Amino acid sequence: METTEVVIVGSGPTGLMLARELSLAGVRSVVLEKLPERSGLRKALNLQPRTAEMFDLRGLLDDAGVRSIANVPDGHFAGLPVPLGFEGWDSRRPYQVTIPQARVEALLEEGLADGFGAVVRYGTEVTGVTEVAGGVEVRTVGPDGREEVIQAQYAVACDGGRSTVRKLLEVPFPGVDPRAFGVVADLEIAPGAASVPTKWGSSVDLFSRPGPAGHMAMLLPMDEPGLYWSVIMGPTPPRDRDEPVTVEELEAGIHAFFGDDVRVSRVIAASRFTDASRQVESYRAGRVLFAGDAAHIHIPVGGQGMNLGLQDAMNLGWKLAAEIRGTAPAGLLDTYSAERHPVAAQVLANTRAQGMLMFAKEDPAVAAIREVLHGVLTVPEANRHIAGMISGLSIRYPIGTATAVDHPFRGTRLPDAEIDGTWASSHFVEGRGVLFHTGPDDADALAPWADRVRSVHVERMPDAWPDVAGLLVRPDGYVCALLPADGLQESLSGWFGEPASSPVGAAA
Repeated sequence: METTEVVIVGSGPTGLMLARELSLAGVRSVVLEKLPERSGLRKALNLQPRTAEMFDLRGLLDDAGVRSIANVPDGHFAGLPVPLGFEGWDSRRPYQVTIPQARVEALLEEGLADGFGAVVRYGTEVTGVTEVAGGVEVRTVGPDGREEVIQAQYAVACDGGRSTVRKLLEVPFPGVDPRAFGVVADLEIAPGAASVPTKWGSSVDLFSRPGPAGHMAMLLPMDEPGLYWSVIMGPTPPRDRDEPVTVEELEAGIHAFFGDDVRVSRVIAASRFTDASRQVESYRAGRVLFAGDAAHIHIPVGGQGMNLGLQDAMNLGWKLAAEIRGTAPAGLLDTYSAERHPVAAQVLANTRAQGMLMFAKEDPAVAAIREVLHGVLTVPEANRHIAGMISGLSIRYPIGTATAVDHPFRGTRLPDAEIDGTWASSHFVEGRGVLFHTGPDDADALAPWADRVRSVHVERMPDAWPDVAGLLVRPDGYVCALLPADGLQESLSGWFGEPASSPVGAAA
């Protein structure tokens, strides 16, 4: 029987990001993938501004930028012709990074192979998950048909909307059944069609072409001549969810929006999806946790799905590592579900609303709602609110104390700022928490936690961080304590566990 510390089922962006986060903390993991090799299908196509910030925290954004197609300066809500602006959220990254999911997966997997000690086992199917004393046993069948058992302290299901792990454990997946059905495809368009776009612009341009009510079609140019990413959606279900996507099916959907002169010369890859909206009630079932589409699914509007899973992984990774290393304070691991479940529930709500507005256009009442919302989104405060929701920049976790005065930073992402010639984000690459402080004695007080929290002394707090003498920030970039309102040692113990008996020197 093989042993490891964490078994991760699924090698999509969520599973790979989680493996990377665990490796940063010195936790061993095995990533199991039932596909024989990576599909290369682009699927999702963007990093939202908050996810771009989180990639920056780990030194991944430059590599993602090299592999990206474009930076898009805005977002959209239900295709309404008012761009969502990201500038009002104090972000250095007020844009979407257009990078196909396949390239995100390649980036993360290459990083795992580069000294992180975790590998993806392709062609390995999970056939059973059983909780045992002190851990779980995961039964598998490998590409050669050989059955094996892996014993671990925890397992994490990152295996998608049709999660095998979730089904094996009979975990309910309540929600809303599909009303619209779609196809996402990588395809080549033959030269000569004047109506297809040739470059990226505003997000709202994606929906500017008229078409049949209740239908949608997008053609987005990639960075190779003639190569496009296409999404087609409408109310008619396929005869079989698993039936192959044909050229004729794709052309019929595209012609309705882009004209009959568009010819699909080759389908590189294609898959089906729906607007079903579902979420597990808890992201933890004993020693098994759920992340990404295994925990929640929704219609892919607004470009939120891959981002939601990547952010799940960033939230979970350091907490699970602390639990395994024995440094986690009581209840830390349970904050994963408590924090991330409401975030995903909000995404499910906004995507259901967008789906209704986009796929019920023949209803006069829906047309009236669209007209009203169009006007609302021209109001700067309303636009900022929706932009924060879609981008993830407005996420605020319920972090606080009974006595501390509330502060705009408490529970929110740390706004990046320049500190003594470096960016604050650069101090999170190791995956530790960070204490930014001005007090001369704070580094000494931090010493017993120096294996978990980095000390960064600041001569003067930047103007972007007003009214604080110090900030304690979690490894995922969210502010969990403010000095002097919160006691430093109490905050360190509350988030990073008991002090080490033999403290190492604080990192400068």
